[in-house]
Amino acid sequence: MANINIIGSGGWGTANAILLASNGHKVLLWSYKQEESDNLAKYRENKPFLPGVSIPDSVSYTADISKCGEADLIVIAVPSHAVKATCKNLAPYIKDGQRILNISKGFDEESLLRLSQVISKEIPNCVVASMSGPSHAEEAAIGMPTTNVVACEDSNLAEYIQDLYMSPRFRVYITDDIVGLELGGSLKNIIALAAGICDGAGYGDNTKAALMTRGLVEITRLGVKMGARPETFSGLTGVGDLIVTCTSMHSRNRRAGILIGKGMTADEAQNEVKMTVEGVRACYSAYELAKKYDVEMPIVEAIYKVLKGEIKASEATELLMGRARKKETEREWLM
Repeated sequence: MANINIIGSGGWGTANAILLASNGHKVLLWSYKQEESDNLAKYRENKPFLPGVSIPDSVSYTADISKCGEADLIVIAVPSHAVKATCKNLAPYIKDGQRILNISKGFDEESLLRLSQVISKEIPNCVVASMSGPSHAEEAAIGMPTTNVVACEDSNLAEYIQDLYMSPRFRVYITDDIVGLELGGSLKNIIALAAGICDGAGYGDNTKAALMTRGLVEITRLGVKMGARPETFSGLTGVGDLIVTCTSMHSRNRRAGILIGKGMTADEAQNEVKMTVEGVRACYSAYELAKKYDVEMPIVEAIYKVLKGEIKASEATELLMGRARKKETEREWLM
């Protein structure tokens, strides 16, 4: 049995608490607000995010981050925009060599760093891994068969995390390509937002299939320029996560996109969804990264302009469909 502290009690943080507690581990779940922590303890259920799903008795709760500094594993599960500040607050209580797993997706908007880089910068005395894959919290929490991938340059840590999570209902693979894993998990949210816009605008399956395929090309282009291996994007944390996020109504990014496609602004759509829509923030970061690494990302650029209110969704379609003719090649991401 391991002692595991999970920092962040949203849907995915709570689902991870359920997964790990069900494997016999002792879990402490930290909430940003005392009221949220009290409600979790009272009802043993995350009513806003996972209504009707019972949390095992072996999970305990706190809103005091000073109690979360020592564990066999610390899991970071807060929204991307909160990772930097949360880790800064957690850092004074961390022991040297602490093992940390990042399960959040996105970038630091100011520095454009990946989240594992943010964690390492704010908590330099730790060892960091990341986990990602096609895994909606609503399904994983109730035991629907789910797969994820753990990435870390330290193979021993990757295997340790794999062992903690593995069960008949949650299968974990490992890789050393943490760059590719994190980029796939972050950038697919932008394409899911675009897929939702297509749905909201009334486009069909042909349109979405094209969008997802060309979106994966853009993800791979940027990923390779940033040091990832292209084959990573053919796996669970690339095309796998892309499929589930673009097609499922569990996806808050797709749901927000549908509202934007129907005419709402980005702010109106996010307020309606009432949850963090990571694709919006990721799009702003990806737009800047594309410029920094001189990578052609027309879908990202079009969605960026829609989110900024510079063009309408229908105009984005015209921009993408009216681009100059080109070939589709096996090494498309290098062109």
